[in-house]
Amino acid sequence: QVQLVESGGGLVQPGGSLRLSCAASGLTFSRYAMGWFRQAPGKEREFVAAITWSGGGGSTNYADSVKGRFTISRDNARNTVFLQMNSLKPEDTAVYYCAARQYIRSMVPNEYDYWGQGTQVTVSS
Repeated sequence: QVQLVESGGGLVQPGGSLRLSCAASGLTFSRYAMGWFRQAPGKEREFVAAITWSGGGGSTNYADSVKGRFTISRDNARNTVFLQMNSLKPEDTAVYYCAARQYIRSMVPNEYDYWGQGTQVTVSS
Protein backbone atom coordinates (compact mmCIF):
# COMPACT_ATOMS: atom_id res chain seq x y z
CA GLN A 1 0.00 0.00 0.00
CA VAL A 2 1.45 3.31 -1.10
CA GLN A 3 1.48 6.11 1.43
CA LEU A 4 2.63 9.69 1.10
CA VAL A 5 2.76 11.69 4.32
CA GLU A 6 3.42 15.43 4.27
CA SER A 7 4.75 17.42 7.20
CA GLY A 8 6.28 20.79 7.96
CA GLY A 9 3.37 23.12 7.34
CA GLY A 10 2.33 25.87 9.72
CA LEU A 11 1.87 29.58 10.24
CA VAL A 12 4.65 31.89 9.07
CA GLN A 13 5.00 35.63 8.60
CA PRO A 14 5.43 37.14 5.14
CA GLY A 15 9.05 36.89 4.09
CA GLY A 16 9.60 33.80 6.21
CA SER A 17 10.54 30.26 5.28
CA LEU A 18 9.20 26.76 5.69
CA ARG A 19 10.46 23.35 4.64
CA LEU A 20 7.87 20.77 3.71
CA SER A 21 8.65 17.05 3.72
CA CYS A 22 6.85 14.16 2.09
CA ALA A 23 7.75 10.67 3.25
CA ALA A 24 6.86 7.87 0.83
CA SER A 25 6.36 4.18 1.52
CA GLY A 26 5.06 1.19 -0.40
CA LEU A 27 6.76 2.09 -3.67
CA THR A 28 10.21 2.05 -5.24
CA PHE A 29 10.80 5.70 -4.53
CA SER A 30 13.75 6.23 -6.86
CA ARG A 31 11.61 5.24 -9.86
CA TYR A 32 8.99 7.87 -9.18
CA ALA A 33 8.75 11.49 -10.15
CA MET A 34 7.46 13.60 -7.29
CA GLY A 35 5.36 16.73 -7.45
CA TRP A 36 4.12 19.39 -5.08
CA PHE A 37 0.73 20.98 -5.64
CA ARG A 38 -1.34 23.40 -3.61
CA GLN A 39 -4.97 24.32 -3.24
CA ALA A 40 -6.30 27.51 -1.71
CA PRO A 41 -9.93 27.84 -0.56
CA GLY A 42 -12.27 28.23 -3.50
CA LYS A 43 -9.53 27.58 -6.05
CA GLU A 44 -8.44 24.63 -8.12
CA ARG A 45 -5.42 22.57 -7.24
CA GLU A 46 -2.36 24.07 -8.91
CA PHE A 47 1.12 22.89 -9.75
CA VAL A 48 4.00 24.15 -7.62
CA ALA A 49 7.11 22.07 -8.40
CA ALA A 50 8.18 18.65 -9.61
CA ILE A 51 11.30 16.52 -9.77
CA THR A 52 11.85 13.62 -12.12
CA TRP A 53 12.94 10.14 -11.10
CA SER A 54 16.50 9.54 -10.01
CA GLY A 55 17.51 7.81 -13.23
CA GLY A 56 16.34 10.85 -15.16
CA GLY A 57 18.86 13.08 -13.48
CA GLY A 58 16.44 14.52 -10.98
CA SER A 59 15.60 17.50 -13.16
CA THR A 60 13.10 19.98 -11.78
CA ASN A 61 10.52 22.51 -12.89
CA TYR A 62 8.53 25.16 -11.10
CA ALA A 63 5.43 27.26 -11.45
CA ASP A 64 6.32 30.82 -12.45
CA SER A 65 4.76 32.12 -9.23
CA VAL A 66 7.32 30.28 -7.06
CA LYS A 67 10.39 30.24 -9.29
CA GLY A 68 13.41 31.60 -7.47
CA ARG A 69 11.72 31.25 -4.06
CA PHE A 70 10.94 27.52 -3.77
CA THR A 71 13.28 24.55 -4.23
CA ILE A 72 12.28 20.92 -4.61
CA SER A 73 14.73 18.16 -3.77
CA ARG A 74 14.72 14.46 -2.99
CA ASP A 75 16.59 12.09 -0.71
CA ASN A 76 16.27 8.57 -2.07
CA ALA A 77 17.95 7.03 0.97
CA ARG A 78 15.13 8.41 3.10
CA ASN A 79 12.33 8.02 0.52
CA THR A 80 11.55 11.68 1.05
CA VAL A 81 10.94 14.71 -1.13
CA PHE A 82 11.30 18.24 0.20
CA LEU A 83 9.98 21.65 -0.70
CA GLN A 84 12.05 24.52 0.67
CA MET A 85 9.92 27.67 0.59
CA ASN A 86 11.59 31.05 1.08
CA SER A 87 10.33 34.63 0.85
CA LEU A 88 6.81 33.43 1.51
CA LYS A 89 3.88 35.63 0.54
CA PRO A 90 0.27 35.68 1.73
CA GLU A 91 -0.78 34.33 -1.67
CA ASP A 92 1.23 31.18 -0.94
CA THR A 93 -1.36 30.26 1.70
CA ALA A 94 -2.87 26.90 0.78
CA VAL A 95 -2.96 23.22 1.56
CA TYR A 96 0.16 21.68 0.03
CA TYR A 97 0.06 18.16 -1.36
CA CYS A 98 2.78 15.86 -2.60
CA ALA A 99 2.10 13.39 -5.38
CA ALA A 100 3.90 10.56 -7.15
CA ARG A 101 3.92 9.16 -10.69
CA GLN A 102 6.36 6.87 -12.42
CA TYR A 103 9.50 8.31 -13.95
CA ILE A 104 8.57 11.54 -15.72
CA ARG A 105 7.49 14.69 -13.92
CA SER A 106 4.29 16.46 -14.90
CA MET A 107 2.50 19.70 -14.14
CA VAL A 108 -0.93 18.05 -14.49
CA PRO A 109 -2.55 16.77 -11.29
CA ASN A 110 -4.54 14.04 -13.03
CA GLU A 111 -1.34 12.45 -14.29
CA TYR A 112 -0.22 11.55 -10.77
CA ASP A 113 -1.12 8.17 -9.31
CA TYR A 114 -0.67 8.73 -5.58
CA TRP A 115 -1.40 11.66 -3.28
CA GLY A 116 -0.77 12.61 0.30
CA GLN A 117 -3.36 14.11 2.64
CA GLY A 118 -1.85 17.58 2.55
CA THR A 119 -0.33 20.02 5.00
CA GLN A 120 -1.62 23.55 5.67
CA VAL A 121 0.65 26.52 5.02
CA THR A 122 -0.58 29.91 6.19
CA VAL A 123 1.37 33.08 5.49
CA SER A 124 0.08 35.94 7.58
CA SER A 125 1.25 38.69 9.89
